[in-house]
Amino acid sequence: MSQTQSRASSGPPQSRNSSGPPRSRNSSGPPRRRYQKEEEVWIPKTSIGKRVLAGEINSMEEILSQGLRIQEAGIVKKLLPDLKTEVIDVGIIQKMTANGQSTRFKALVAAGNENGWLGIGMGKSKQMRIAIEKANNSAYLNVSPVKLGCGSWECRCDQKHSVPFKVKGKGGSVVIEILPAPRGLGLVAGEKIRNLLKLAGLKDAWTTAKGSTSTMNSTSKAVLQCLRQTFSQG
Repeated sequence: MSQTQSRASSGPPQSRNSSGPPRSRNSSGPPRRRYQKEEEVWIPKTSIGKRVLAGEINSMEEILSQGLRIQEAGIVKKLLPDLKTEVIDVGIIQKMTANGQSTRFKALVAAGNENGWLGIGMGKSKQMRIAIEKANNSAYLNVSPVKLGCGSWECRCDQKHSVPFKVKGKGGSVVIEILPAPRGLGLVAGEKIRNLLKLAGLKDAWTTAKGSTSTMNSTSKAVLQCLRQTFSQG
C-alpha cells in the first residue's frame, strides 16, 4: 500500500479535546466584574452641615435668609439633589521653575438645576481628574439663586422663562448684558453662554457680549454676576 493511500484511510486527525466543541479565545474564563465606586457617605464637619443633616434646615433659602456661609459641598448636594455639573473648559498651566518646567491642569465647571440655581468653580491640580473634582466642589460652594420671570413687553405672561429685567455683568475684559425676551424666542447667545443660561433655567433671552469672550473664565464670571443681580435687585 502506498503512503498516500495510508493517509487517506487513516482519516482526518482528531483534536485532543474530543469531549466537546473547541472553546473560542473570548470565552477563556468567566467575565470580569467591573469595579463600581461606592458613594461616599457625607459626614458634616461644620455646625450648618450638622443642622442640615439633622433636618433643622430644609432649604437653601433658609441659609441665605440667615446670612450663613456654606463651607461644605455636601450641604448643597443635600438641599439641592437635582444639581447637574458640566465641564465648561479645561486647560494646561505651564510654569518654569528651578527644577525645570512644571505642568498643571485647570478645569472650569458649572453646576445648575435648570430651575433658578447656578454656580461656577475652578480647580487646579497635576492630574486632570483631581482638577475636575476640585472644580466641582468649588461650583457647589458658589451656587447662587437666580430670579426668573417675564420682563418682556412683547410677552407679559406670568411664566418664569426669562429674566425679570435687564441685567449687566463684568468679568475681566468681558461685559455681558442679558435682556428679557418673549416666550418662544429661545436663547440668543453663543454656544458656551447659552449652556450656562440653560443650567440657570432661562429659556428665552437676548444677550450682548463685548470683550474677549473666548476666555471662559472671564465670560463665566460675567454671566454669573448678571444672574446674581436678578436676585439682589429683585
